[in-house]
Amino acid sequence: MARVLTLRELNRATLARQLLLERKKLSPLAAIERCAGLQAQWAPSPYIGLWSRVVGFQRSTLERALQRGDALKPTVMRGTLHLITKRDYPLFYAALRDMPTWFQPHHLERARELLAELRALAPLTQNDAIAHVQTLGHEEVDARRIVFAIRRHAHLLHGPETAMWKLAPRVTLHPSPEPPVLDGLEARAELVRRYLRAFGPASKPDFADWSGLRIRDVEHAFDGLPTYRDEDGRTLYDVPRAPLPPADTHAPVRFLPKWDNTLLGHADRRRVMTDELRRQIVAANGDVVPTVLIDGVVRAIWRYDKTGVTSIEYVGPATRTQKAEVAAEAERLSAWLR
Repeated sequence: MARVLTLRELNRATLARQLLLERKKLSPLAAIERCAGLQAQWAPSPYIGLWSRVVGFQRSTLERALQRGDALKPTVMRGTLHLITKRDYPLFYAALRDMPTWFQPHHLERARELLAELRALAPLTQNDAIAHVQTLGHEEVDARRIVFAIRRHAHLLHGPETAMWKLAPRVTLHPSPEPPVLDGLEARAELVRRYLRAFGPASKPDFADWSGLRIRDVEHAFDGLPTYRDEDGRTLYDVPRAPLPPADTHAPVRFLPKWDNTLLGHADRRRVMTDELRRQIVAANGDVVPTVLIDGVVRAIWRYDKTGVTSIEYVGPATRTQKAEVAAEAERLSAWLR
């Protein structure tokens, strides 16, 4: 009979794997790989996310990795922008290459005809790419979808300047070197294992929600993995020897940036926030506000400007001691933000 894991045990497991139970002495690249990528739709997000995860993290360290090309900003899970490492890019591309998305087969067919042409024009902006495709006889809607397909399959990635702490004035697409060709089935199986190391134990729908892949595309990857049950009886999968801290493990206050994957890594997100709170934290358009974890779960929203943390709005219960811990962490973050 599989062991039943409580929500609190799942919470502590997720926090441990997302480096949020204690900061680690890791390089930014190692931390990005451990977390299976960091959301980068909002350029400062990975920086704040790494500050909450890595001992002594400095923004310049990540910026140097971006300028060297050791960290990349591709469109990967769920068709959204993440920072991943150059070493991981071939795996993520091979696993997600055929991910269902909003362009249709005929857009992809046309995109394949234009891959070399658009790579030769790069660096260029998204609007320039769309305008060029329109000159070839395509309406704007189709041109946008063709360009989205071109970006994925021609390895046109957001340039390093778009991932710097200070926002770039415009988004520019740069050609990344063609990655080694990996077998898609093997890549998806490895992506499942990487996901579980970063977010497990988790269900098949959890992985599908995080990745954007269909369950039927990855069924094979779950064969033979250790299993648990959640309190609702659902099967959860894991990798061997992954951390499962006790439910009473102390979880320190942590500030999370917009779109942090800790809040987006599961279909069932109750391990980090209630369903009612989820509707307040995750907007209908997919926007995710910056949050504060107190005792491991979302209980506050925060905002900042160039002077530091400007406001903290509590959306869940917090004791006087916990609020003092939030204030102290906010001071440390404010000093780092300035």
